[in-house]
Amino acid sequence: MTSYSSIVIVGAGVLGLCTAFELHRRGRSVLVVDPGEANASAVAAGMIAPAMEAAIDDASPEQAALFRASRDLWPDFAQAARIALARRPAEWRGGDAAGIAARMRALGFEASLNGDRVVTDEDFQVDPAQALAAMKAALGDAVVIGRVEAVRRTADGWRVETDRRELLADAVVLATGADGAVLGLPQAVREQMDAIQPIRGQIGMTTQALAAHVVRGPGAYVAPMGKGGVVGATMEPGRRDTAPDLAAGDRLVQAAWRVLGRTPEPLEIEWRAGVRGATADGLPLAGAAPGGPGLFMALAPRRNGWLLGPLVGQVVADAIEGRAASPHARALDPGRF
Repeated sequence: MTSYSSIVIVGAGVLGLCTAFELHRRGRSVLVVDPGEANASAVAAGMIAPAMEAAIDDASPEQAALFRASRDLWPDFAQAARIALARRPAEWRGGDAAGIAARMRALGFEASLNGDRVVTDEDFQVDPAQALAAMKAALGDAVVIGRVEAVRRTADGWRVETDRRELLADAVVLATGADGAVLGLPQAVREQMDAIQPIRGQIGMTTQALAAHVVRGPGAYVAPMGKGGVVGATMEPGRRDTAPDLAAGDRLVQAAWRVLGRTPEPLEIEWRAGVRGATADGLPLAGAAPGGPGLFMALAPRRNGWLLGPLVGQVVADAIEGRAASPHARALDPGRF
């Protein structure tokens, strides 16, 4: 069976769904195709944390400005998509607290330092499960199950071949995370996708609430999640396996108790692992792909998928519609490599 959709988005992780929702609220017809399995966007703490991420990664002023710009898109985006946005303090404890605070302030973020603790009100958080479900609900039957096997150029657009049907589209957005390139894509696009580095990340979901807000420190973070909490997270470059590593989990829990300054106690915890993609500069590929007209990318945000989702969606939607690019589009342009 062959059907037509103006814009087909391959992948229903945070970048794919943010792009789809941005286009949807601009009145564009979209279809999101996804295998329906758990993806890395669900194995996350939902951090929208420009201040902490910029300080921890020693980001450049340009990267910090990009992080802040995407954070500032979140309140309107969350309201439109009915995503619950938590706006509460975020804290760093222990380690180089003075250095963390100094880097935040140098990059233009507010931070208060009290001994070995740094507190900022610049960071937000979402519950990934709720946020993904809200965007899917808003898109309705525009999200369909299917495994894309090939994407091929046609005389006047693109043909997306899935295991269930064939789709014709004017534009295709590749939002496939760290997955390799499917058949039929232009060589330049295949090379870019093959260069994406997989990074395995593991988190633990606890039934107990361990902190009222995000608390970070050397080796771990703890954050509220639903009625419980989340402990994270590993960053393991080069790994694609998703079976939980109990030894790594034990190290995270021990580090979490040290960060909280509490005596360890038994936890009911479910370990999950997902695989993210990362580029050489740590920023996603967002915008027109180097493979001909009508092909776009929304890929490889490293650990900042939730932070950068609305900005990536805006950049890709602007490129599809031929609008003037946002000031940060060049930093995400797939053609920069």
